[in-house]
Amino acid sequence: MSLDIGRDARVTIGAASAGPRAWLAMKGFEVKGWCPDAWRPMQAGDGLLVRVRPPLGQLTRAEVLGLCEATKTYGRGRIEITARANLQVRGVGEGAWRDLVAALLALGLVDPDPAREAKRNVLVVPDWCDGDDSHRIATALLAQLDALPSVPGKVGFAIDAGVAPMLGEASADFRVERDSDGGLLVRADGRETGMALEPRDAADALVALARWFVESGGIGSGRMAHHLAPLPAWAQGGSRPAPARAPLWPGAHALGAIYGTAFGTIEADTLAAALADADAVRFTPWRQLLLEGAAARARDGLIDDAASPMLRVEACPGAPDCPQASVATRPLATALATRMTGTLHVSGCAKGCACRRSTDIVLTGRDGRFDIAFAARAGAPPRHEGVTPATLLARLGAA
Repeated sequence: MSLDIGRDARVTIGAASAGPRAWLAMKGFEVKGWCPDAWRPMQAGDGLLVRVRPPLGQLTRAEVLGLCEATKTYGRGRIEITARANLQVRGVGEGAWRDLVAALLALGLVDPDPAREAKRNVLVVPDWCDGDDSHRIATALLAQLDALPSVPGKVGFAIDAGVAPMLGEASADFRVERDSDGGLLVRADGRETGMALEPRDAADALVALARWFVESGGIGSGRMAHHLAPLPAWAQGGSRPAPARAPLWPGAHALGAIYGTAFGTIEADTLAAALADADAVRFTPWRQLLLEGAAARARDGLIDDAASPMLRVEACPGAPDCPQASVATRPLATALATRMTGTLHVSGCAKGCACRRSTDIVLTGRDGRFDIAFAARAGAPPRHEGVTPATLLARLGAA
């Protein structure tokens, strides 16, 4: 199948929009205010960043092999798994972008309509099964993309209707969750309670909430958690989410086998090889692979040990891949991983793109050095300022 998206197609680099993180702009950081996708890539230090949103977080073996080949042909041969279970192709040149999009269209991994593609920001709990509540609600919501309004690029949905919520720390603005009585609720992010509903009504309720968000001025707020307008009466309720269950972790699983990745990055050849004995792969918001139908065994380039220290460490690409960063991040994070305990986040700048939550130790790059904070997020007021990597290795390695 051949598809022509037009030889005169151009890369669209979106303009930044004002939002609650305006303080970053005051510190000299470029605040994008939007997320890239296939039709709207983002410029990085190593070329264009193109995002792919696997439907329901799942790709078949054929789709994976096609994506890996396209990644090697038009990018750096490297794929990133995001905290929303999406995929990113790095290092795409402007001249290769249109050919990559054509390949993704041929694989069915991108909607031909850029407006519809921008709305496919739906995170599904990764252990869904065919026909269960999560699967049916997510499928129904994706079928209603045309009914969804246009919202800021970071706004998204979480379908978390398993036996108990698992996606509480994942970024989402409108959530479907299991409640404490075993039923379902729809909840706006930032609100402790939600409205009880039947599974058949969940997708319609999410569409209605998204429309209310836009009509009540939510675009100016940027995200639901920052939108202070009172919810409409029909969306108010006292149902609370059930206690959270633990996230998935490397090892055997009822659906196959789970593997971690260092910093969410995987070589295209490694991913293709992993599908040799798997029927399909699911990507998780913890930057893992769930290989469907595969046996749990050691695989080159993947983390199969749930106790691996690399699973406690987060780090963005850093310099020179990101123009916002003034420091290299991942070599330092790798060196520190085996020399300390607890969780660690090494961020190239105060934006903290790799990890939004607090970690035991966070190192924030600034002017070629690092600021150190504890039990905090990137950019938090530091306990120590302007520390070199060598000093960090000596200080934190002995901690």
